[in-house]
Amino acid sequence: MEEIVKDWNSLSTEFGELDIIHKDYLNKFQNTLALQKRSNTGITHQRYRLQAMEKELQRLQPESSEEKDNISDLRKDILRRYAQLSQMEDNLPRQSGMYLKIILGNVNVSILDTQARFNYKHQYEQFKLIVVLIGCVIAVSNLYFNNRILDLIFMFLIVWYYCTLTIRESILKVNGSRIKGWWRLHHFISTIVGGVLLVWPDGESYQYFRPQLMYFNVYLALIQYMQFTYQRGCLYRLRSLGEQNAMDITVEGFHSWMWKGMGFLLPFLYFGYFWQLYNSYVLNYLRSMESSTWQVPVLSLLFLVLGAGNIITTSLTVAIKFRDRDIFPLQFTQFDKYFWSQSQRSHPRITSTSEQNDKED
Repeated sequence: MEEIVKDWNSLSTEFGELDIIHKDYLNKFQNTLALQKRSNTGITHQRYRLQAMEKELQRLQPESSEEKDNISDLRKDILRRYAQLSQMEDNLPRQSGMYLKIILGNVNVSILDTQARFNYKHQYEQFKLIVVLIGCVIAVSNLYFNNRILDLIFMFLIVWYYCTLTIRESILKVNGSRIKGWWRLHHFISTIVGGVLLVWPDGESYQYFRPQLMYFNVYLALIQYMQFTYQRGCLYRLRSLGEQNAMDITVEGFHSWMWKGMGFLLPFLYFGYFWQLYNSYVLNYLRSMESSTWQVPVLSLLFLVLGAGNIITTSLTVAIKFRDRDIFPLQFTQFDKYFWSQSQRSHPRITSTSEQNDKED
């Protein structure tokens, strides 16, 4: 009994220390919440002022080459300030988008710990790789075995994979990953494609299109594996050089940062995109069959949207890459060599304004 009482007294002493630590934690947590609110308000104010300045600069008509240089320098400073604000936002909680609010409710999905964000991003990429490889194995099996149950498992895998992908990508976007709008929409459309395939009854039109669908998915899986392998190395190199956001992820399609080291993938990507258009053409032809069901024209339209959207988006990315190759480095604040040093500028008016802004930072 004496030992138990002794242990209790010792535990009570430790609890008293723990209670003090916990109260200190609560106080600092409340202070942190207040600082987060002030930071978000300050960032919103900065963006509002920057937008107002951009509108004023658009209305200005430079009367001399010196004034034109001043305006050009200030625009580059504004671009850099936007990048700095984005970096600040990476360490602040953000509002979930409409999609996450519908799926999860009004839950805060911001991951403020840097290492935890990286771990979640790594798990996302591993999830994609594993499911793509599993899908490839099932698709190859379907080429040798015409089994309805195996087909349904494959279709269900497509639906589950893209549903999960859209949720995880939405969480990553809240936490700083830059996922372009079309590629997110692409995954939503792919979810619908999987759902329509899942309810497509076995029949003449289905059996006619089935081998082409399986070959297409095998090719798609191989392309995605190649993209994952090369993008992972490319992202690591660019992040080391400070040219890429630390939360950027391996993605489908072609993006501007892939130009160096991954341009060789473009022909393979375009081949896959035109294959999607060919899928649409074949499905449109199958509409004339008597056994054709409503799934055939719907899938034809969806493959047409996917193929055309992928081709247009990729082509625009390549065109924009050439157009903005001089502006692209300005988006990364680590590259100070691309900016005018405030002390070295030859325009006193702009220099003093920029120096004052730097001091405010």
